[in-house]
Amino acid sequence: MTRTLAHRSTDLMMRVMNAAHRSLVVLSRGRLGWKIGPMPVVELHTTGRKSGVRRSTMLTAPVYEPDKVVLIASKGGDERHPYWYLNLVADPNVELTENGVTRPMRARTAGEAEKAQLWPRIVRANPGYAGYQRKTSRDIPVVICEPRTP
Repeated sequence: MTRTLAHRSTDLMMRVMNAAHRSLVVLSRGRLGWKIGPMPVVELHTTGRKSGVRRSTMLTAPVYEPDKVVLIASKGGDERHPYWYLNLVADPNVELTENGVTRPMRARTAGEAEKAQLWPRIVRANPGYAGYQRKTSRDIPVVICEPRTP
């Protein structure tokens, strides 16, 4: 698929937002950037499906429990899946960092029934997710990360 100007623009905006967020965490020495509204922020570490290189992205977790962290592959309602999502589909062994603590996790896409059960909690944490889903014909994946042993 040929990347359009809109796609390049969206991808650039996502990279800039991620870099700015990561800079806030670094410059504040971890005192800021680990929460947006009611949602904790995690840094997701995946392995690039093409490059094999470790990739990291800052994401909100609308559902955060000790043994389950839920991430939303919304990409702001874009018609394409985020690259981090494609990476974890190819290799579900990921790591999550929160407040400087990294732990190994296994990621999976929630099934239809599981997504339906989680969606009201997700939208309560951030109503914007409902808007992203309305904006796209793509079914936005809900990703569940659960602890794994290293």
